[in-house]
Amino acid sequence: SSSELYLNDTVPYLDGPLSSLQFYRDWIGPNKPCIIRNAFSDWPALSKWNPTYLREKVGSKVISVAVTPNGYADAINGNRFVMPEERQMTFTSLLDIVEGKVKSSGVFYVQKQCSNLTEELPELTGDVKTHIPWMSEALGKKPDAVNFWLGEESAVTSMHKDHYENLYCVISGQKEFILLPPTDRPFIPYELYQSATYRQKEDGIFEIVDEEDSSKVPWIPLDPLNPDYERYPSYRMAKPLHCTVKAGEMLYLPSLWFHHVRQSHGCIAVNFWYDMEFDIKYNYFQLVESLTNAVGSL
Repeated sequence: SSSELYLNDTVPYLDGPLSSLQFYRDWIGPNKPCIIRNAFSDWPALSKWNPTYLREKVGSKVISVAVTPNGYADAINGNRFVMPEERQMTFTSLLDIVEGKVKSSGVFYVQKQCSNLTEELPELTGDVKTHIPWMSEALGKKPDAVNFWLGEESAVTSMHKDHYENLYCVISGQKEFILLPPTDRPFIPYELYQSATYRQKEDGIFEIVDEEDSSKVPWIPLDPLNPDYERYPSYRMAKPLHCTVKAGEMLYLPSLWFHHVRQSHGCIAVNFWYDMEFDIKYNYFQLVESLTNAVGSL
């Protein structure tokens, strides 16, 4: 198949960042993922960001935390696409839960993707870079968002794609990614769902509240950890890549790649989203998307 011409069976490692031109030629242009070692070894965050330091530095800060009953935020539950409850809480109270000092029903994940590092936690920006110079140069722009992630082990990101070039930097712990190339789109099922949100009641039980008057959301019902081949036989043709990104490593996740993410408990990461070029690659992808939908509805 055509994908075998350009894809590896595993995600390749680079021993350090390349020049912006080389990185563009070898990875961004061909839309191929890689894991880069030693790409941010100068960040103080790598040695500093432990619970003690974070309590001291940002403990009293109120941040947005996604709360779900089962760790699945923005995912399918039955016949609903359910989003997490967005809870405002201090960083200290989040750490109390993650460190097991306070028992809590529900799974907590800092995963707000609106540049929450620069917007909600500016005190921490001195410990990292707020952009990746060679990437900014390769793409001719600064990142659209710099996000901070901190979560419990059971917090899972269901399979989806983004129209961003993504540099994902793990500061502590590790993340497990399942990646599928845009060319696998025909094998990946989408269905339309009523959107809803979790809400925890006084008694601790979570209810699912429908979003009023919202249009239906297309989402992927398939769980790549346990694919239902009976129901989605064409997924057998897909070629998922599994990779583990460890502390100190950076994953280049190209735009439009499908990804599913798990993590070790208390894993901390920072990622940079650069808007993709809406160029010929994007147009090809849209074409595959429309052909897939046309065939699916025949």
